[in-house]
Amino acid sequence: MKANRMEAFSDGVLAIIITIMVLEFKVPKGYDWYALIELGPKIVSYIFSFVYIGIYWNNHHHLLHMVRTVHGRLMWLNLLLLFWLSLVPFTTAWMGESHFAPTPTALYGIILLLSAFSYRMLQRAIIKQHSGDSSFVVAMGRDWKVKLSPFLYLIAVLTAYVSPWISCFFFVLVAVIWFVPDKRIEQALKDR
Repeated sequence: MKANRMEAFSDGVLAIIITIMVLEFKVPKGYDWYALIELGPKIVSYIFSFVYIGIYWNNHHHLLHMVRTVHGRLMWLNLLLLFWLSLVPFTTAWMGESHFAPTPTALYGIILLLSAFSYRMLQRAIIKQHSGDSSFVVAMGRDWKVKLSPFLYLIAVLTAYVSPWISCFFFVLVAVIWFVPDKRIEQALKDR
């Protein structure tokens, strides 16, 4: 199978995830700005998740451009990543509804942690499949973002019971680290 089929499927799933998140918003009861202020925690949790899904979409898109053909292992690892990401709307809604209570915030971090592990497993499988393409393997081998993110998510999960706002700091920190797409993949594609 060509990689563009897996990419198109993944794009569709990620678009549905974003749609589900926005559908969680209910029209406020009031008709003034205060009614929107009451939605503040839900809006903040939605922004977190929208940015995260966007980051995954962007980096997933770049990563799959390196793939020439897709075999069963890559398909299953991609589905595992999409499975964890499909839980983001649930944890987003719970975190927003609870005003960032410790347990929903910790669960949000756990889902992000498992998504990060799944992304890393997908990336490693792609590297293994392309072991003959030295420019790609060399470029992807020094991926400090993929190695650092799970550690920061783990800290976010553990600190959720100390202060959910500390956890949120780590969520924002990881998003900032990943916000700029990985230029190494673009460079490896140019070098082909």
